[in-house]
This record gives sequence, structure tokens and C-alpha cells, in this order.
Amino acid sequence: MNCPDYRHLYFNSLTDVFSNQWKDLLETLLNRGAGAGADLVEVFLERTDHVGVLAEQDQITSVNPSFAKGAGLRVFRGGRDGFVSTNDLSHGGLTRALDQALAMLGLDVNSLTSSGDRFNGLNSLVDHGDIKNDWLSRCPSLVNASQRLLEGTRELDKIGQYLQVRRGSYSRDWQEVLVAASDGTFARDIRLHQSTGLSVLAADGDDRSSVGRRYGSTDRPDDLLQWNVETSAAEVCESAGTMLRAEYVDAGQMPVVLANRFGGVIFHEACGHLLETTQIERGTTPFADQVGSLIAHPSVTAVDEGLSGGAFGSLSMDDEGMEPQRTVLIKDGILQRFISDRAGELRTGHQRTGSGRRQSHAFAAASRMRNTYIAAGPHKPEDLLASVDRGLYCKAMGGGSVGPTGQFNFSVEEGYLIENGELTKPVKGATLIGDAKEVMPRISMCADDLELAAGFCGSVSGSVFVTVGQPHIKVDSITVGGR
Repeated sequence: MNCPDYRHLYFNSLTDVFSNQWKDLLETLLNRGAGAGADLVEVFLERTDHVGVLAEQDQITSVNPSFAKGAGLRVFRGGRDGFVSTNDLSHGGLTRALDQALAMLGLDVNSLTSSGDRFNGLNSLVDHGDIKNDWLSRCPSLVNASQRLLEGTRELDKIGQYLQVRRGSYSRDWQEVLVAASDGTFARDIRLHQSTGLSVLAADGDDRSSVGRRYGSTDRPDDLLQWNVETSAAEVCESAGTMLRAEYVDAGQMPVVLANRFGGVIFHEACGHLLETTQIERGTTPFADQVGSLIAHPSVTAVDEGLSGGAFGSLSMDDEGMEPQRTVLIKDGILQRFISDRAGELRTGHQRTGSGRRQSHAFAAASRMRNTYIAAGPHKPEDLLASVDRGLYCKAMGGGSVGPTGQFNFSVEEGYLIENGELTKPVKGATLIGDAKEVMPRISMCADDLELAAGFCGSVSGSVFVTVGQPHIKVDSITVGGR
């Protein structure tokens, strides 16, 4: 086993945490911004500690640690905002960044007005991170992480067939944040995300299959230690072996049954983004004026929340200091509300939902999804299959692309024909092509087996941790690309 000692790279962020000691400085900054005429001033402080490890075959081939700190300062005036980020957390550095943000809106600190009722001081610190201060020290060392990944690649070699490539990957992201705003918001949190993945390339003559699976959690320091290597490797190898000999699917319009868990990526990408207030601001969502209207089949209820324990998109507070909530987006096919952040509420009138999120201090927060899924229905998965004479079963989805107004295409990583209500032969090369506003009314059946899957979502405020999910669902008709 090739497992170098990387313990010298371990970073102890616990010696210098954010705390009430920052209150005076933050109040000085907020008062300065409010006195210059800003309607609202927000300061986001951040420290991060990241490590990524890659195992290929039986070797650790990459270890990537990174540490960062910085602040993002945002000011609002009317319907406009100015944002500046900095890595200088000194009084002078933060003041300079604030003045730059104010200048973007034409506000001059040399012409200070009375802050009056614009800023009345910060509230008492809401410390969500107090019980999490030891989480980083409880995470696996790089030695242990490397050992676990090598266990994974060895297990792939043990049970897989025709494997040309075996990879395991691990990522640990620790983040401490402190949010202060001139409306009194003063909150701190610690976040911890860990993800592990296995992937293989199988080849035999002209036959090829490539399969990968990723697992992830939040707020669980022992996640990697609890990882079931055998189960994960078996899942990957079984899929790779099945798809190795699969035939190409014929293109056409047909009913499709999408598996639970990661099948929810289509709803996330094609519809979820259209329900963020950023899309209303851009004028790119067809649902902007549809609250109270039927936009999906009555069988569809969809939720976005940050509350599910351990789920990748869960959080104790968003990046604007607001605690999460359960937001019902669609109920019985009827659009209920949008996902909204502070700017979204200001500019669109849709109430905040605890969804202001950003990749880091270098981005201004925006309305972003958390754990987003289609809710469970009354049916059994076999009921959905039994209702299809001829169609496609999509067990695992691959990559895809989404247009600005909900047009999408997604590859099917693992698929099977449905014939006379039964799964028959595996097929490859399938692509699901559609438009959100056309496909949503065609989701006619939802099973009772909701599952969630960890993922990453990129948008205007960078890449954030999310969860996608759904039960098995039936789409009555969708375009399937193939041969």
C-alpha cells in the first residue's frame, strides 16, 4: 500500500475562531456604511480548510490541501447593490473594501449623514457553531483518508471484471463563517462537508463502460470512517458490468421511468433553477407570474429545505445569517412560492426563504437551492413499471446541459428497456431531451421511495453543496435521443 504521511499538512483553525471579539469592529463598519446612506450593509467573514485526495489503481496520486480566509462586503441602496471581497481582515482592509462597495453606488463616506435609525447596533451573537468547534479535529487524518480510498480501489479490483481504470476520491471542506448586517443580524456557523467517490472504466474488445458514484454528507466528522466500502464498490462494479455489453437504444418519443435518488438532478437543473428569484430578476423563468397556477401534474409536490439531517445541502443558517426552513415550491402541481434571498426579496417581493448562498467570500450571496426534491407519492416502483408497455427505465443519470429557460438534455448512464411492464435488456447511448414547462405536466406517477443524493450546483454565486432527490417517477412522454 502506498500511503505517505501527510500529517504535516494538517491545519488547526481552532486557534483563531470568529467570536464576539469582532463585534466592535463590525459595528464600526456597519455604522460607517449606514452613515454614508446605504439602506443595508452586510459583512460576511470566512475561513476555510479544504483537502482533496485522489487514488488511482493502488496509488495515492494527488493530495490537494488549501486554506483561505477573507470577507465579502455588500451594500444596498434602493434596488441596487455593490459588492467587494478582500483577503485582508484588518480594520484597514475591511474599511477600504467597504468604501469601494459604497462608491459603486455613488455613496461617499466623506459626506456622512446621520445613520439615525439605519443602524441600531448588532443583536446578540447567534452561535450555531459553538457545538461544532471540534469537528475539524475529529475528521480523518490524511493518512486515514488515504487508507480508506485504497481500500476502495482494492475492493473494485477484487470484485470487478475487465477494469482498466480504478479511482477513488475524497474531499473534505470545513468552513467557519460570521455574518453581520445593519439590520442587526449577527450569526456564526461552522460547516463540514465530506464526499467520497468511486469510478471505473471497464473495457473488453470494442465494448466500453464508464461508471462513477459519489456519496456525501454534511456535519458528520466520522463520515469517511463509516463509509461502507464493500457496498459502494459492489454498486459501481455491478453497473459497469451490466452496461459493458449493453446495446444502443433507439431514439423516439416514449414513456420513461426515472429512478429515485440522483434521478432528481433533472428536476433540480431544469425546474429548480427557474424557481430561484435570480431568474425572475433576469427575466428568464417562464414561471415568474405563475404563483397559484398549475405548472405540473397534480401528482407532483416539490420541496426545497435545509433541514434534513446529514444531507449535503443542509445548513444551520444561510450565508445571510437566516435559519433554514422547509419551502414547499409546488403542491399538487400548483406553484406555491420561489426560493429567495435578501436581494430577491428586495427586487421581486418574494419573501426570503433562508436560501442566500455563496461558494465563498469572493461571491455575493444569491437565491440558491439546498435540498431540493420531488416528494414521495402513493405508488410502488413496480406500479410505475407495470403501467408502461414499452419505454425506458433510467437507473442512473450522467451529465447534461440546461438552457436559460429550462430546456435540457441529460445522458443516461445506466438504462434498461421496459417491455410489457417488465425490465428487459440494458441499453446505452440514451439522452433525455425536453423542456421543463412541457415535461412537468407529464409526471403522472410518483412512488413512495424518496431518496436523496449529494451533489454540487454552479450558478451566479459559484458552486455550492446541494442535495437532489425524488422517488421513482413516471414521465408519460419524453424525447429519448439515441441511434
